[in-house]
Amino acid sequence: MEQQVIIIGGGLAGCEAAWQTARRDVPVILYEMKPQRFSPAHVSPHLGELVCSNSLRSDSLGNAAGLLKEEMRRLDSLILAVAEETRVPAGDALAVDRQAFAEKITARLEAVDKIQVLREEKTQIPADGIVIIATGPLTSPALAETIQKLTGEESLYFYDAVAPIVDGDSLSMNVVFRASRYGEGNDYLNCPLNRDEYEHFVDELCRGEKVPYREFERPVHFEGCLPVEEMAERGRETLAHGPMKPVGLKDPRTGKRPYAVVQLRHEDGQGTSYNIVGFQTKLKWKEQDRIFRRIPGLERAIFHRYGSLHRNTFLHSPTLLEKTLQFKKDPRIFFAGQITGVEGYVESTATGLLAGINAARVIQGKVPVSPPRTTGMGGLVHYICHPQVKEFQPMNVNFGLFPELDAPLRGKDKRKALADRALRDLEEWIKSSF
Repeated sequence: MEQQVIIIGGGLAGCEAAWQTARRDVPVILYEMKPQRFSPAHVSPHLGELVCSNSLRSDSLGNAAGLLKEEMRRLDSLILAVAEETRVPAGDALAVDRQAFAEKITARLEAVDKIQVLREEKTQIPADGIVIIATGPLTSPALAETIQKLTGEESLYFYDAVAPIVDGDSLSMNVVFRASRYGEGNDYLNCPLNRDEYEHFVDELCRGEKVPYREFERPVHFEGCLPVEEMAERGRETLAHGPMKPVGLKDPRTGKRPYAVVQLRHEDGQGTSYNIVGFQTKLKWKEQDRIFRRIPGLERAIFHRYGSLHRNTFLHSPTLLEKTLQFKKDPRIFFAGQITGVEGYVESTATGLLAGINAARVIQGKVPVSPPRTTGMGGLVHYICHPQVKEFQPMNVNFGLFPELDAPLRGKDKRKALADRALRDLEEWIKSSF
């Protein structure tokens, strides 16, 4: 009997994985529980349903998400091909007609001889054969329990609280100063606020427009993990005595303690990205842009990732997955999509693309591959699969994940150079690997 790949989950990652596997002449069985069973967020019976937004974000090569899409186009991505066919005007963003998008993906996959789509819920992982698990952030409870038993009780997370990450080159270092509280090292960057600046900042947080919770997303907040705007609403001094407390710090410009500080922590070894400590939030992205740029030193901040607080099922991938997206304890099993700890439709699709390629290669007796770290795909995979010093959190693709350039460039010049290098290295990798 011809070997086949079993894929669990018909979202973007699972659909892309099925396409990439089948186009390498390997049979696929794609399990999708809809319409037999719907997650709390899904309403359409079609594959590849977009739930949260009709935008696949920027299509510009000066944006990491745009670069990632260009890399995927060069690897014949089904999702991006259909996105182009169903595109609607949205400036430099790739936005689609969601209904037409899902309908076309479903029709394209169902028309492929090598792909069999089975509309049933899969609650157990097959004991034999090659399997790709691409069940997304709303994995059904039964399968989540199975995955938890497979990976270990402490390796599957069900909520994530994510603070924004900003580009280090975009900080105003004439304002920001490096220090730790009470002089215990200098691991943090500090943005000082006087009383008026703090009062205005609290006002803006309280009136900022927030993303409403959906019913299935309503967590009971841990006191140590409250949204920053909720802390502000509890009292005007709550932040000044919490994540923005200035104790043990002096502003070098005044020699005095600021009224409040916002601390930034290294997010990578090169110091190119910084996490805004304690600023998990439900503010809309445009509001994060507007409000957080009121913080002294962040007026020109470039956000690599916006903050969020929502239900999400994801693995502790750095301890569980190889850079080929294979499960370390059982390499016949691959994981793809948001369950691996990537954020966003484009990133989810990219991991499905890589998992599909490698699942086919394993069946064909070939060595699995992983793209260069200098590419968007490679940088993202390196992040989710590389042992982390800090607590692992889901991540969008961003230029902070890329290795530094030899030349000391900044801004647009740096982003262009990173994109040029990525596409050049991707082409070399394609030539040598396929």
